[in-house]
Formats: sequence, C-alpha cells, structure tokens
Amino acid sequence: MGEDLDGKEFVSFMDAAKAEPAETVIFSWILYESREHRDRVNAAVMEDPRMDEMMKMESQPFDCRRMAYGGFRVIVEA
Repeated sequence: MGEDLDGKEFVSFMDAAKAEPAETVIFSWILYESREHRDRVNAAVMEDPRMDEMMKMESQPFDCRRMAYGGFRVIVEA
C-alpha cells in the first residue's frame, strides 16, 4: 500500500497510475519458480469457475485499465 510514492526526479507511482490525491496505489508481486510455472499457475487460476464473477468489470474493486502488469527475471540476488 502506497506510502512514499510521489518521487520528484522520476515518474512517481501516483503519476504512473494517474491516481487522484484521495486514491491509494497498491503494489504487489508474486514469485514463481519459473516462467513455465507462472504460465501453469495463471492457466489454472483462469480455469477456476470462481473467477467468472470476479472478472466482470462491475465486480472489480478498482479500475483495471490503470493496472500495470509485467514479468521480470532476477538480475541481483542478495
């Protein structure tokens, strides 16, 4: 949940999400074993019949058109 999102030197999370002052930006990530594992998990989730109702636009808790999505690979591990 956003706390310090108004960066001045770079694109801020607030600007990227086109968030209004009263809105909150949420950021999360999921770690998968591999890209193949991610694809299997996502396919299983989308086949779950409980997703049908949640996928309807009027059921969404936020404007999905403002959601960013992407896949990343690890380049540094600590």
